[in-house]
Amino acid sequence: MAKAFSDDLRCRILEAFERKEGSQQQLARRFGVGFEYVRKIRRQQQRSGQKERVPQSRHGRRSRFTEAVKEQLRGRLREQPDLTLAELAEKLQASGVEARRSRISQVLQCMGLARKKNASRRRARH
Repeated sequence: MAKAFSDDLRCRILEAFERKEGSQQQLARRFGVGFEYVRKIRRQQQRSGQKERVPQSRHGRRSRFTEAVKEQLRGRLREQPDLTLAELAEKLQASGVEARRSRISQVLQCMGLARKKNASRRRARH
């Protein structure tokens, strides 16, 4: 994926446009960017009123596993470390969070909480 142009370059192009140092096409050539980029940042400036890049919104759905839900998982596993994924799913559903076992497993893995014990690894340590 292409790297974004810096805010510094963006501001210099917009300031040159405001000082009427050339058309959008001339400025694009002068700064070594595409005409469509100059058009885009000019429209964004008109819309938002600022020269710097506006932070992008988050794409996709928000995760059901908020920090509070993750803390709830940690707490349940501290109380009862031998819970299965199905049991965790039931307990989460009782508290209003629906999730499949595969997603719970992914979240636990990201949190650094392993659900399976590896017997062969335990023996290799001794």
